[in-house]
Amino acid sequence: MEVNMKNKKKVGKIPKLAWLAMSFATAMVLWYLLSLNPQTARSFPNVVVTLKAMGTMISRGVFWTDISSSLISVIAGFGIGFILSLPVAILMAWYAPVRNIIEPWIQFIRNIPPLAYVPLIVISAGVGRKPQIIVITIATFLIMTVTIYQGVINVDHTLIKAAKVLGASDKDIFFKVIAPATLPFIITAIRLGSSTALTTLIAAESTGAVAGLGMRIRSLNNSFESAPMLLYIIIIGIIGMLVEKLVKFLEGRFTGWQEKREV
Repeated sequence: MEVNMKNKKKVGKIPKLAWLAMSFATAMVLWYLLSLNPQTARSFPNVVVTLKAMGTMISRGVFWTDISSSLISVIAGFGIGFILSLPVAILMAWYAPVRNIIEPWIQFIRNIPPLAYVPLIVISAGVGRKPQIIVITIATFLIMTVTIYQGVINVDHTLIKAAKVLGASDKDIFFKVIAPATLPFIITAIRLGSSTALTTLIAAESTGAVAGLGMRIRSLNNSFESAPMLLYIIIIGIIGMLVEKLVKFLEGRFTGWQEKREV
């Protein structure tokens, strides 16, 4: 036990930047080994070849267009999904009839891969950005509604009863009791929703898109151009990491009062 505590203290003294450097170095070594293996070399070209692919895509005039197009679809779909999920989750938690009507359908649709209903949306909305936003909206709405709903129903009823005894109105109870208690779940919903928006990107951009990271990955797959395809996959991952950093900042800014277990 004492040895474990000493080891834990030694590990705790290593700066986070050093851990990040070791993690990055490990990934680079693994990538290099994959690029040498005859079975994986075609799918995982080395770092230099992959980075050169950026110049290739820029020279084709599609690189920045693809990034901006995907970001517009992701931000719009996520934003609409979040705006819709808040009132629906609250109504489901507060009113049993609403919950009994809506919840079964949320659970039903949530288990269907977005790629399955993309063709139906294209038939209704046509091709272009509109169906992309609709697909991302549906996917993010479902996951965020469930998460926020769980937050609202888990609010301590003792706090609500105490507020009523003290003469608080429904409006006061919502803004001063329920909203602060649900905020950590809302932040979690934002984290899950943003991740879902990115993971739904390829399905969303299979709707006749003319630009976008997901659309380009499909196009490069058809022409077996693995280097730019891998580059685009990495870019999606980088965008996801940046979004995660932003969510962590918001979490620290608005839920700093919440106790967390130290690891």
